[in-house]
Amino acid sequence: MADSQLGGGQQVLYLPEGSSRLLGRDAQRTNIAVARAVAHAIKTTLGPKGMDKMLVSEMGDITITNDGATILEEMNAEHPVAKIMVDIAKTQDKEVGDGTTSVVIMAGELLNGAGDLIEQGIHPTTIIKGYKIAADKASDILQEKSHDVKVEDDATLQKIAMVSMGSKNVGDDATKAHLCKLVIKAIKQVMGKDASGKVIIDHEFIKLEKKPGKSIADTDFIQGVLIDKEIAHPGMPKSMKDARIALLDVALEIEKTETEAKIEITSPEQMQAFLQQEENMLKNMVEKIKKSRATVVITQKGIDDVAQHYLAKAGIIAVRRVKKSDMEKLSRATGGKIITSLDDLNEGDLGAAGLVEERKISGEQMVFVEKCKDPKSVTIFIKGGTQQVIDEAERSIRDVIGAVSSAIETGWYVLGGGAIEIDVATGLRAYANEIGGREQLAIQKFADAVEVIPKTLAESAGMDAIDVLVQLRNKHRTKDGSVYGVNIFKNELGNMNSLGVYEPLKVKKQAISSASEAAEIILRIDDMISSRGRAPAGGPPGMGGMGGHGHEME
Repeated sequence: MADSQLGGGQQVLYLPEGSSRLLGRDAQRTNIAVARAVAHAIKTTLGPKGMDKMLVSEMGDITITNDGATILEEMNAEHPVAKIMVDIAKTQDKEVGDGTTSVVIMAGELLNGAGDLIEQGIHPTTIIKGYKIAADKASDILQEKSHDVKVEDDATLQKIAMVSMGSKNVGDDATKAHLCKLVIKAIKQVMGKDASGKVIIDHEFIKLEKKPGKSIADTDFIQGVLIDKEIAHPGMPKSMKDARIALLDVALEIEKTETEAKIEITSPEQMQAFLQQEENMLKNMVEKIKKSRATVVITQKGIDDVAQHYLAKAGIIAVRRVKKSDMEKLSRATGGKIITSLDDLNEGDLGAAGLVEERKISGEQMVFVEKCKDPKSVTIFIKGGTQQVIDEAERSIRDVIGAVSSAIETGWYVLGGGAIEIDVATGLRAYANEIGGREQLAIQKFADAVEVIPKTLAESAGMDAIDVLVQLRNKHRTKDGSVYGVNIFKNELGNMNSLGVYEPLKVKKQAISSASEAAEIILRIDDMISSRGRAPAGGPPGMGGMGGHGHEME
């Protein structure tokens, strides 16, 4: 593509044959429409009475979920703006682990409001400026309305966890409470502090293992690590109490030479000597392990049949080809060091576990390394009737891990049920009156967009959304009205404080920040160019699918 200059300073843009282009208002209208369509697709999943979506892949695999990030990730999003919406859900999920549906719905509403203002003749740059001001002010209001929570406050953490779990279809309230308790226990077990004394929680060290069988209520907490492997040799013990564990990144087998080597054997005696030499080398490896007084060997690499025989003869349990990530978890759980040379192995490097045992779960052998003393890596073993059930339970537990971790790391929470959103919207409308110029119109639209959360909660409960919004706004103008939100179980307004509907401050801040940034990026685009020859089909008419790239042109 090239442009040339005509006489009189007129510029002409040459496009390749078969290209199509959206300019100015058309580009903005299309982008806003796509963003709203994505938001609308997951809007009905919000809240405890939200609906599920069934996603069917081309291979026929079925996923049933109401997790925003999962739905968006599995959707076949072709349009570049749809991909931006998917990305903000991924960012929300990665940063705080919860609030993925809220952030996408809010971004869709921000763009909807911006579309109204653009139609009224307000320039996108003015709207973007207003949205930036509103996002900063919203963050201040959130902080002002937040309450502190301590690590020791299990009751408050349980309420935060239950709100995160509330919208998930994973059994009754007793089952959800059980899962939430397991998550809080796991987080407290693995959390640590950095050099400045700030609490840090690495989610990688809370292993989620799942197998169909029994029910979700039978989900277990394992004080250690569960390995989806079996014991290497049938002659080895199947259980070992007070185990001393050697963690190896060493192959207990004769490795092939890296360069080509040729061995000439001219007699049976030489062959026998060669084989005996190999066996002696393997026996020597096992002797080094025995010398360290290890009773369990777990290695990332392979174990030769001969080595297995000698280990079994010595009464040592061996597990081979364990994933690197599981080896790191085992190291943190047992306190053992991962050894890369058997010559370096000594008793001080061994890890410890109260019990190492092989058990048959749903027809498959698994090795439990449990009853570890103060492990810094633990496992939640998820069970359930079908694969779809345990998959959704896993997603739910990940959301709860994110929510509770966010509350512990920042130490603040806000009232849920739409209460905090009404507070933010009320504060923004008052603030808009103090701001001169057209930016105040954008701030008011931002306030409207934030209110989409209580509005959607009311809609999913079958309530009249407009009536609910009016009642909530009136309540929040009174002295003690800030505690009121949508009690969807009784289809009325309720005191969120007494109901214990708490959400982490970090989740709300991240949602408003990400939604605002996504809206700003999309509003800046005023030119989209796509070649019909290269773009996949299925996009808006005249855009050749817009599956390629959207370009911002100046």
